[in-house]
Amino acid sequence: QVQLVESGGGLAQAGGSLRLSCAASGRAFSDYCMGWFRQAPGKEREFVAAISSLGSFTYYSDSAKGRFTISRDNAKNTLYLQMDSLKPEDTAVYICAAGHPNPIATMTATHKYHSWGQGTQVTVSS
Repeated sequence: QVQLVESGGGLAQAGGSLRLSCAASGRAFSDYCMGWFRQAPGKEREFVAAISSLGSFTYYSDSAKGRFTISRDNAKNTLYLQMDSLKPEDTAVYICAAGHPNPIATMTATHKYHSWGQGTQVTVSS
């Protein structure tokens, strides 16, 4: 198991940027594929982006593609999500997750992940 703690959320204006971090502790961070999901009030948890264990491969939702960048620093046991050109519809709780290595395009499903953080709130005003 790995423990995950997100940070970096907050209030941003439309068109602005935020950088989220996810600090991992416990078992070897570099063993896991990592993902970012988000959940808005009254909506299901939604896939945002995923990255392979060594960072070689990434995958994005259509809504995140071209605006968000997922990255990781295995030496620091930290996952990142750089969010640019933010829109009000990006408002949600953002949650990081760890899963066993699988083809990156399959890492969009919540059942592929075994460890979840508590989330960090992102609010984008128009």
